[in-house]
Amino acid sequence: VTFQNNSEDVDVVNQEGPRDNSQRIKNSQNEKTVHTNQEDEYINIESDQPKNKPDSGDEEQPHIKGCFEKKYDEVCDFCKKHKTRIQYVIYGILITAYLAALIAACSLNFQRALALFIITILVIIFICWDFLIAKYEDRIAAFFYPGERFLKKQWFWLKWVLCVALVIAVICWLIFDTAKQGSRQLISFGGLVMYVLLMFIFSKYPARVAWRPVFSGIGLQFFLGLLILRTKVGFDVFNWLGIQIQTFLEYADAGAKFVFGEKYTDHFFAFKVLPIVVFFSTVMSVLYHVGFMQWLIGKVGWIMQIFMGTTPVESLVAAGNIFVGQTESPLLVRPYLPYVTKSELHAVMTAGFSTIAGSVLGAYISFGVSASHLLTASVMSAPASLATSKLFWPETEKPRVTLRSDLKMAKSESNNLLEAASQGASASIPLVANIAVNLIAFLALLAFVDSALSWVGNLFDYPQLNFENVCAYVFMPFSFMMGVDWEDSFVVGGLLGYKTFFNEFVAYERLSKLIHNREKGGSMYINGVKQYMTVRSETIATYALCGFANFGSLGLVIGGLTSITPSKRKEIAGGAFRAMIAGTVACFMTACIAGMLSVPGVEVPCHILLGNAFSSTNFPANSTALVECCQEVFSSVNESKPIFSGGNYSLSSWKGCCQILDLPASHCS
Repeated sequence: VTFQNNSEDVDVVNQEGPRDNSQRIKNSQNEKTVHTNQEDEYINIESDQPKNKPDSGDEEQPHIKGCFEKKYDEVCDFCKKHKTRIQYVIYGILITAYLAALIAACSLNFQRALALFIITILVIIFICWDFLIAKYEDRIAAFFYPGERFLKKQWFWLKWVLCVALVIAVICWLIFDTAKQGSRQLISFGGLVMYVLLMFIFSKYPARVAWRPVFSGIGLQFFLGLLILRTKVGFDVFNWLGIQIQTFLEYADAGAKFVFGEKYTDHFFAFKVLPIVVFFSTVMSVLYHVGFMQWLIGKVGWIMQIFMGTTPVESLVAAGNIFVGQTESPLLVRPYLPYVTKSELHAVMTAGFSTIAGSVLGAYISFGVSASHLLTASVMSAPASLATSKLFWPETEKPRVTLRSDLKMAKSESNNLLEAASQGASASIPLVANIAVNLIAFLALLAFVDSALSWVGNLFDYPQLNFENVCAYVFMPFSFMMGVDWEDSFVVGGLLGYKTFFNEFVAYERLSKLIHNREKGGSMYINGVKQYMTVRSETIATYALCGFANFGSLGLVIGGLTSITPSKRKEIAGGAFRAMIAGTVACFMTACIAGMLSVPGVEVPCHILLGNAFSSTNFPANSTALVECCQEVFSSVNESKPIFSGGNYSLSSWKGCCQILDLPASHCS
């Protein structure tokens, strides 16, 4: 399909032209002559108006322009003639002033201005890149053409060399990482392999799977996780971004305090969390109006398209789902949705199920969930969604939209920033109402189901039976294969059940309670019920829950996409459930990557690490971080320093470290 000529649209217009033109002529004639029917008397307003022709003597005299008016017209003509140059001069002055301010800030305190400096460098790089691509795209393509031709000729044997090298690299990495961090990462790796095999076994067309999007998507996901979770620079950047987002979202408190009063936090969810959704929606609308979101989504989509070999439509939608919701991102490519294949449509829906919207991201952060982990999960799940989608529903048709240069993303309909902000706030009203009423309905329904199950369980002397227990038994194997500790897999399984059968809001609300219980300390078990989990289990659960894959969103996606592309109604309804499963597995795969790469020592203090390690009944696996913390215990004692002020497990940590370090009994008494 060539969208530059729009030949199909022209044909449709030509076919309907005679009928529409005749109707337009009739309407125009009716508009020119207005008739009033009163007592069978027709009055032609235009014809009945007196036609007073002005006399020649009453004609207006030609206006003689004064000196000031002539100068004004000359200035206007000059500005119109040199409009482009004047714009360049103004932009140059503003850029010069900004650079001068940046240099001054860096000279006063470079550490304080480091973030602004890095952002400026990145913006300059992307602007220069856009300029070079727009002006010298053909020359750049011609320069790299010999290399591309060589790769195509040698690709048959080169791909096998790359696969063997990749397998060897993964094996070596697992050996060295297991020796350093312990064997728990191997469980997460096994879970990743298990999910890939399950998706392949239940694939729509197993024999037609193209493995490049699958392996490149998992590889890109692993690279992002390695960069963010294992490198100090990546971890510090995303941690800094998380802190900045938390600080930014706190500005929503000003509006909430003015509307609801000083004690607005007494009703935390209604007056604290939901205003954040309104505020974030307003900001996203403003960024969409200035074109920043389209630019950012285009860059991320281009990277995934080049690296994974996916089509432009599904790449842009997957990139858009990092920032906007599952019903908003398809609007970016709305004109092209009627021409997508079934596999592309499945990928569009899967991308929506495997990520969360930026507007609700702030709400989850306000619960107390780690902002850096939520940001990381949102980014990592985008390539994972394309990988699982292409594995679960492979491409069997020839895509009709293949050239990214032909794609034109939708622009904002607002005329200025104030209108964009107002529209963003108004657009959040249905979202806020939907969140509130769904939570009321789901929590009430959950209470009823728990009561009914408890009554049934009481008949068999098991009154503890409830919905969470049922879901925990169903999802416990899946959570354990992600790398969750066995003692915590039952709790995480219950959270996955809440997320799948209700929504992620309920699941994250339960997770936040577990996080707060751990931070407060205290007994891990009360009446046989676990009160909190290890930090590792919390991290993996955060990644596994970070998606819209639930039955409530299933109806939302079917209704939203059907209204956008009515011609694809049958395909949407037929593939939505498979897309929800693929989105769920994409979140699970992201959690497996997080389980493979998460290092407690990076962000967890020693007293929490030791407390979590020795609070379980099973003896913990030996690791470098655990040994270092144990050595710190005894070095602190020898130097007469307090042992981890604020820790809750000093005695158990002392005894456990004695066994790990194999110290004499005299040192451990």
